[in-house]
Amino acid sequence: TKLQSRMQELLERMDQGILEHQLVHFFPYFYDQPGNLLDYAGSEAMLILDEPTRIKEHSNQTATDFSEYFRDLLMKGEVLPEQANLLGSYDTILSQVNQYRGMAMLSLPRSNLGFEPKRIQPVAARTIPAYHGKWELLADDLRYWKERGYFILLLSGSKLKAEGMSDALSEYGLEVQIGVDSKNEIYPGQIIALPGSLSKGFEYTEGRFVLISDQEIYGTQKHRTVSKRKGKKLDPFTDLKTGDLVVHENHGIGRYLGTKKLTAGGQERDYLLIKYAGTDKLYIPTDQMDIIQPYVGGEDKMQRLSKLGGTEWQKTKSRVRESVKELAFDLVKLYASREAATGFAYSEDSLWQQQFEDSFPYEETPDQLQSLIEIKRDMESNRVMDRLLCGDVGYGKTEVAIRAAFKAVMDGKQVAVLAPTTILAQQHYHTFLSRFGDLPFTIQVLSRFRTPKEQKETLKALKAGNVDVIIGTHRLLSKDVKFQDLGLLVVDEEQRFGVGHKEIIKQIKKNVDVLTLTATPIPRTLHMSLVGIRDISVIETPPEERYPVQTFVVEYSDSMIRDAIIREVQRGGQVYFVYNQVKLMEKMAERLRRLVPEIRIAVAHGQMGEANLERVMVSFYDHEYDLLLCSTIIESGLDIPSVNTLIVYDADHFGLSQLYQLRGRVGRSNRVAYAYLTFKQDKILNEIAEKRLRAIKEFTEFGSGFKIAMRDLEIRGAGNLLGAEQHGQMITVGYDMYAKLLAEAVQELKGEEPVKKTETVLDIKVDAFIDKEYISHESHRLQMYKRIAAIEDINEKYDVEDEMVDRFGEIPDSTQNLIEVSYIRALAEKLGFTEIIHRAREVKLKLESNKSIYPRTLMILLNENQKVLRLVRSNPPIFTLNVKEATGTAAIIAVRGILEKTNDLQQSELQV
Repeated sequence: TKLQSRMQELLERMDQGILEHQLVHFFPYFYDQPGNLLDYAGSEAMLILDEPTRIKEHSNQTATDFSEYFRDLLMKGEVLPEQANLLGSYDTILSQVNQYRGMAMLSLPRSNLGFEPKRIQPVAARTIPAYHGKWELLADDLRYWKERGYFILLLSGSKLKAEGMSDALSEYGLEVQIGVDSKNEIYPGQIIALPGSLSKGFEYTEGRFVLISDQEIYGTQKHRTVSKRKGKKLDPFTDLKTGDLVVHENHGIGRYLGTKKLTAGGQERDYLLIKYAGTDKLYIPTDQMDIIQPYVGGEDKMQRLSKLGGTEWQKTKSRVRESVKELAFDLVKLYASREAATGFAYSEDSLWQQQFEDSFPYEETPDQLQSLIEIKRDMESNRVMDRLLCGDVGYGKTEVAIRAAFKAVMDGKQVAVLAPTTILAQQHYHTFLSRFGDLPFTIQVLSRFRTPKEQKETLKALKAGNVDVIIGTHRLLSKDVKFQDLGLLVVDEEQRFGVGHKEIIKQIKKNVDVLTLTATPIPRTLHMSLVGIRDISVIETPPEERYPVQTFVVEYSDSMIRDAIIREVQRGGQVYFVYNQVKLMEKMAERLRRLVPEIRIAVAHGQMGEANLERVMVSFYDHEYDLLLCSTIIESGLDIPSVNTLIVYDADHFGLSQLYQLRGRVGRSNRVAYAYLTFKQDKILNEIAEKRLRAIKEFTEFGSGFKIAMRDLEIRGAGNLLGAEQHGQMITVGYDMYAKLLAEAVQELKGEEPVKKTETVLDIKVDAFIDKEYISHESHRLQMYKRIAAIEDINEKYDVEDEMVDRFGEIPDSTQNLIEVSYIRALAEKLGFTEIIHRAREVKLKLESNKSIYPRTLMILLNENQKVLRLVRSNPPIFTLNVKEATGTAAIIAVRGILEKTNDLQQSELQV
């Protein structure tokens, strides 16, 4: 029969080690009673539930699928009715769960899990704010905990930093003991510093215990400046977790299983262990981390692992390479049309420009200044500018745009500033008025806050050239808007505009300089930036005295919301309460008025009349109200420094980038801000919503905009980014590899020679790894491995060393060796060395070809190092370098010296 045939097919696949999900439908044929894992657990077993709500959801779905399948079999007469109950229900499992000691692991806190394991009490733990080296803030909190008899543990990362921490806090009258006493005891009110490391700490209020991690005390300091080279790949991946999918350039998609220390040739190294299809495994040296990237592109569970060896992965890459050629052709055509267009070349900065920039009341960040240099360089050339200015929320993008606008106006050009919302347009208008002050320039705004008569007068003045800067919403793109001489268009958050508006913007871009501002670039924008079709400037340095927003993802409860509102208002601040159901907003307003009757509440949403909305917003800005109950009209760019608490109702209904933008509306002053992203009690979130909430909670550090854009791509896929065909191709190789193949296709069509990178085999006999005692947290260790593997020159080497000493203390020999090896590899690849092999007291250095080094360089090099360096006449050339001692350290010193000298001589030749 057909059923027997299907059964036989399933059994054959089981013999091959392939388990099919459909097997669950045949359980009634094999078992008299349903069973589960708990049948094998003893009475004293400890039960751990990973995401109970997800277990319940999966169980219910399985039961539904089984019921439908069973109904079909029953109608065919292939089963008996009494077999219908053989698949255990969730309630049955629940009754068994409650008989065990247990605990639940949840990524999002919940009040009712539907189970009560024996002897388990819920623990109320609060997260710790990030201090980022602000000792005064830390000292204030430590006094609070000390007065209340808390047990206080501070993690310093290293013993050296513990001593520095003790000295710093002693200036605030606090005594810090380094390490515990011989009895391993700590006492209430005592502050202990330990040389450990964690990503996050916590405050256990009931047990009066607080632990503050080194990351919260010092923050993740970034010393590295933005590369000024066009086309530098932006790496949004900082964390690689065990179990994540990764893409190896040569071997395809595998699963990362952690790091493993191996000894080869008597030398210890750390390796990344990657699992491929079947039993295949690959060990990758940590100094070669740059050849793998986390896989982004589709559902993790659905992605098939590649098989090591064979030609499968190369064939996949070839197929994608062919597929991207058409897309590459369109991109190159767009690029060529931009290059062919002749734009207006602005004058160099005038004295007025310098005075205007000096009037800025704050100190600019280095990234702001660099972005401005790049923008001005574009404006002063005769090429039409199309530059993306990307910076996190509150990083000063608007000030950069204002300076660009001033430069345009100084040369007699008009400037248009396009904002996605009326509220933001109005705010930009006030900001421009404030910055331009008493200067003889005319600034106007065109939005629905203006009456038809006022709009008509503004349009008339604009056409006559009597308006220098016009600010507005998509109203600026209407056919009746005419400019006398438009020179610069500033677009704030282009992805917020519709398809029709984007087409109009695209037409304007052909002969007008365009500067686009964004905090979370949409993947297409990011992608075009990566392949060099669009210029990009990045601001990734946060302003001084700014703290990350403390983010809580929780079930909604009136008591918690009341506490959050009262606490903010008592410290003189204001609150945003985002509720996106306009029809029910008045009911929510009444509910809040009953909850916090002492608080002044205003309501604002996009469907209000223009005059009423403007009045409410101005009143809230003037602090006549404590809480603004609003829709997402505050999402883009609204800047009120006194608002430092955000509450989002039904946060699971919002997109990830949208939540990130909303959170960016608070924390815009020198106060710690709080964001409460809430969802309804007892609600089972779908998997996408839960991933989004988990991600927004995870990305609290400054500069998370790129990570948010990539995580959003990971969660929702790229179907609307590339079209169905290209989306399918991207899934097979991952986003990063897809972007690389597209970049190569673009380069080929532009007739550019592909940059051939020399691969250097480096074998120097030294232990080169990061010891777990030096950096205990695996994610921090991987982060530093990646930083070390990315070293390209001496300055980056110094940056890495400074960062490691600052964060973790003095660098051990094994880690210093790793840094030196990575630096030597970078130099060798740049100079064209394919092999550097160390044996005893000799090192062989093999060149790729006899054209790799200039003859003059070769002559000087051999002449100045006659005693230790000689050339073996072969093709390709090989050097032999004698070292003083038969040690890896001596080899490193000798090789580094020769390579640095060679590099200096090569540079001199280039300058000549």
